[in-house]
Amino acid sequence: MNKALEQAKLAFDEGEVPVGAIIVQHDKIISVGRNKRETQKNALLHAEIDAINNACKALGGWRLWNCEIYVTLEPCPMCAGAIINAHIPKVYFGAYDFKNGSCGTITNLFEMPYNFKPDCTGGIMQEQCAQLLKDFFKKLR
Repeated sequence: MNKALEQAKLAFDEGEVPVGAIIVQHDKIISVGRNKRETQKNALLHAEIDAINNACKALGGWRLWNCEIYVTLEPCPMCAGAIINAHIPKVYFGAYDFKNGSCGTITNLFEMPYNFKPDCTGGIMQEQCAQLLKDFFKKLR
C-alpha cells in the first residue's frame, strides 16, 4: 500500500484527487496508476483503470488472474467493474468511499452474481490514505 500511496501523492502534486494503485504479480509490482482525469481531461482515468491498462500492456493480455491490486481508495462502480472484467482475484484498498464505494460501502459489486468474484479487503493503511484525501480537499477550499 505504501507504493500505491506514493502514486496518490504524485496525483496530489499534479492537482488530481490523490488516489493511487499498483498491480502486483508474484510479489512484484508490474504496474502503477494514479488519477489522471484532470490532466488528461478523461473521466475514465481513475487510478485503477490506469494501473489495469498498464498491467495489460506489461503482461500482453487482459486476464490479470494471477495478480492483486492495491488502491488507496475503495473502488467506484466503474473500477470495480474493470477489476471484475480483468479477472483480478484479490483487491486491497485503504480508505472507504462513502459516496461511491462499490466494494462494500454503498454496494458490493463483488458479491453480485457475475462470472468472476474477487476477494476484497478494505481499511489497509486507512488513516494515511484518508488523510491524504482530506488534505487535498482542504487545500482546494
